[in-house]
Amino acid sequence: MQLILLGPPGAGKGTQAKKLVDKLRLPQISTGDLLRAAVRDQTELGMKAKAKMDAGQLVPDDIVIAMVRERLQQDDCRPGFILDGFPRAVSQAEALDKMLEDMGRGLDHVLSIEVPEAELVKRLTGRRSCPDCGAMFHVEFNPPRQEGICDKCGGKLIIRDDDKEETIRQRIAVYREQTEPLKGYYESRGLLRRIAGSGTPRQVEALIDEVVGKA
Repeated sequence: MQLILLGPPGAGKGTQAKKLVDKLRLPQISTGDLLRAAVRDQTELGMKAKAKMDAGQLVPDDIVIAMVRERLQQDDCRPGFILDGFPRAVSQAEALDKMLEDMGRGLDHVLSIEVPEAELVKRLTGRRSCPDCGAMFHVEFNPPRQEGICDKCGGKLIIRDDDKEETIRQRIAVYREQTEPLKGYYESRGLLRRIAGSGTPRQVEALIDEVVGKA
């Protein structure tokens, strides 16, 4: 089974990806992970990507697409894969279509986890992290026993810059502009499955199970 996961920041995409990996026994492929591994291993593509990143530039599509192609040709991807964070734009989706066609493969489902923006902001601005031990909390969904204090090490909890409202709304705006057009692209091909993401993780998981169980 070949899947793509779409969703704005805070939609719970990472949580659901891990559940799918456990259930389907398929590799989760994240371009972020691919880039980090390629730079660490000093591959040819990794060095090209590092040069761009060191110069403060975005890694070009052709490098990212080449990394994805290499990864999809590995043995563990033969039964299928879960793409997370790729494609990010229609141009990448078109390249992926050509790539899969060359491999004699195709997509089964594109799962779009849909959550209203107000709820996304509420989820993300409520996060609190401990700079000392890395523990994560949420003021509503997973509060610490003592407000502002880490349960694990007693450190003072902070709001990371990534979790401040202004930053979150900017991240969502970038998603809407760059990635959301993918929904129309895949809907026109009959591949888009809209998943209501406002429920509990278990409820969202059940909705996804209804879809992937039909492949």
